[in-house]
Amino acid sequence: MPQLYQHVAALEFAVKEVNENEQVLPNMSLGFHIYNSHFSSSWTYRASMEILSRRGRFLPNYKCDIETLPVAVIAGLNYEFCFDMASVLSVYKMPQIIYGSLVTTDNNIQPAFLHWMFPRETDQYDGILQLLLHFNWVWIGVVYHSDDSGERFVKNVLLEFSKGGICLAFMEKFPEMTYSSEFANMVKKFIAAVDIVLRSTANVVVVYGKIQTLMTMRLVPFIAEAKGLTLQINTKVWILTAEMEFTSFSWQREVDINFLHGAISFAVHSKELLGFKTFLQMKNPSLEKEDGFLRTFWEIVFLCSFPDASVKKEDVKMCTGEEKLETLPISLFEMGMTAHSYSIYNAIYAVAHALHAMYSSRFRGRIMRNGIKQNFLNEQPWQLHRFLRSVSFNNSAMEEITFNQKGELVAGFDIINWAVLSNISFLKVKVGKINPQASPEKKFTITENNMIWPSKFKSRPLSLCNEKCQLGYRKAKREGELPCCYDCLPCQGGKISDRTDMDDCFQCPEDHYSNKNRDVCLPKDISYLTYEEPLGISLVTVGLALFSITAWVFWIFRKHKNTPIVKANNQNLTFTLLISLLLSFLCIFLFIGHPKKVTCLLRQTAFGLIFSVAVSCILAKTTLVVVAFMATKPGSGIRKWVGGWLSSSIVLSCSLIQATICSVWLAISPPFPDVDMHSVTKEIVLECNEGSSTMFYCVLGFLGFLASVGFTVAFLARKLPDTFNEAKFITFSMLMFCCVWFSFVPAYLSTKGKYMVAVEIFSILSSSAGLLGCIFSPKCYVILLRPDLNRKGQLKKRNNQRIEKSKEI
Repeated sequence: MPQLYQHVAALEFAVKEVNENEQVLPNMSLGFHIYNSHFSSSWTYRASMEILSRRGRFLPNYKCDIETLPVAVIAGLNYEFCFDMASVLSVYKMPQIIYGSLVTTDNNIQPAFLHWMFPRETDQYDGILQLLLHFNWVWIGVVYHSDDSGERFVKNVLLEFSKGGICLAFMEKFPEMTYSSEFANMVKKFIAAVDIVLRSTANVVVVYGKIQTLMTMRLVPFIAEAKGLTLQINTKVWILTAEMEFTSFSWQREVDINFLHGAISFAVHSKELLGFKTFLQMKNPSLEKEDGFLRTFWEIVFLCSFPDASVKKEDVKMCTGEEKLETLPISLFEMGMTAHSYSIYNAIYAVAHALHAMYSSRFRGRIMRNGIKQNFLNEQPWQLHRFLRSVSFNNSAMEEITFNQKGELVAGFDIINWAVLSNISFLKVKVGKINPQASPEKKFTITENNMIWPSKFKSRPLSLCNEKCQLGYRKAKREGELPCCYDCLPCQGGKISDRTDMDDCFQCPEDHYSNKNRDVCLPKDISYLTYEEPLGISLVTVGLALFSITAWVFWIFRKHKNTPIVKANNQNLTFTLLISLLLSFLCIFLFIGHPKKVTCLLRQTAFGLIFSVAVSCILAKTTLVVVAFMATKPGSGIRKWVGGWLSSSIVLSCSLIQATICSVWLAISPPFPDVDMHSVTKEIVLECNEGSSTMFYCVLGFLGFLASVGFTVAFLARKLPDTFNEAKFITFSMLMFCCVWFSFVPAYLSTKGKYMVAVEIFSILSSSAGLLGCIFSPKCYVILLRPDLNRKGQLKKRNNQRIEKSKEI
């Protein structure tokens, strides 16, 4: 993996700077040895033992007087190999600085000897969660490496993700791709995992892996092509953890990396160091004989061979040493310092500053023990620990480097966005950061405007189990599915949702209602029956017309009060009935207009009293007809009942009962102006609250009782001899009156708002008009058009004929 050579270069660059800067480590120079673990536990153990041996000989724990042990060891990214090393070196209390992620240590390893150039891992996971929530990516996939660290990630981190509202569409392992007997099986598992990832509806995939995981991921385009999923490969936003670094084999230099376009990675916070690029540009394998890695690296990246190489390669050009590293594609080697290289650089400086601190505390490099001067370099490595724990310095990029008491680097993470410029070149742009030391609202920052997304998406991609619920809809959980998968149901009952994906709709204020789309609350209109609207004008017009007709009829009857037809039908009752009808047509004005306290008090009581008088007059008329007929029989004792006092007592008693009911109503629970915000969806109805519905229906019930009695008596008396056949007309009038008011109750209860008032006004007008028409139109016909029938002689003749006819019956 050619990219890893930059780690070596960063180590060499840092040591060179320290040795050239007398202020960092005066009168002392640093050196280093590099041991290769070959990504194997056995080789790691061997390398650890070699550190404790004489140079060139594998003799652990043996050294000559002039030789010293290393003062510290800097270990790589693979935590398993780091702990293999630590299990050996911790016995000798040797400081170990690891630039990989921090994990729980084994019981056999003393964490006091471990120092981490990697911030707390939990800060990174919190950052990933904040990133997902910031972009509302709640439907994600997870891919992790099949080792202990991957299992720990699944066990601890994903639980926190679920608490944060993140749902997993899938969770797949990337197997350890090692050359062994199980290699074929590993490839099958890898292909199956990639197939699931590409077919998933989740557009965001979190990848938890090692430094070599990206190298394995570069096989994804081949698998996608083989599976016929080339369109899906550019629909995923890959979120890469800080442990990973872009690496590749030499043969992968031409492999397409477009699938990483728009990827987001986390990295230990770093800054560009002045002079590092120049240091790399000056690399020349012909001049640097001590760098054993440089020649091999050079041959790999430039596909050439040196003339004195031990293994001659046919058909390969010769290396001149003048090749330029900056001409290499970034997919093969980066000239800019990576985050891991930055950690190595800072690790060297941390050791140098700790040595300086220890040197200063021992009187400038000499330690007096028992009167004998001892050289500082002969001191044991364990003495460096407390100085490493407390070290704090600014590096050449003016970044403060310090550790906490647990040996963890006090730093944050950078959020990096990947932009693939061509098949083999890409650009990494810092778009945000995780700063654990900042205030809570500033721990996570990101600049979304500068971000690049996968080529399929023209804007920020969504990653949801289903489409977001639009305005006017709410989420409804699907039974047996993850919380991120839900249905969208429209808001009901005057509720709205003014944001997408709301858990529930909220109720509009009482004086507002939801619009048609259920996403805005609109103010309700004030509503009551007015004189200006068509309905009010129509009712007033009809009422005035009927009042005028009634007044005209009253005038006719007053003018012809001495005629037989007026006198024969008890003119006092007739005039009382006409006056009550006049008042009934006028009382509708109490129902129209803005409800006030006075109008509300008078509205129903006036209506009840006026109609009670009218109906009791009709009942008195009918009763007089029956009594008068019965009084004509010889020896009848009912003659004494015939007279004005009977009719007056009927009218007064009925009216008094109704007045008593109304008085009780006004005393215990009088009507009052009220506001109804619920009956009509879009209106605030100004109305008269009846106060007591029971008393209101008592008034109506008594009217119904009077009407029913009047109708019954009139119906039974319809064939009795009566001048001008008034009993029949009363029967028709009472039948119409009863029909109107019996149908009024369901109509009144089924309407809302001002139309309830209109229904009552209509009932008043229609019932009053029915009484006026059925009872008085025949009389007016006789008075105006048939005056010949309105004579006393004609009246006696017609009356005698009716009596004889009734006797025959």
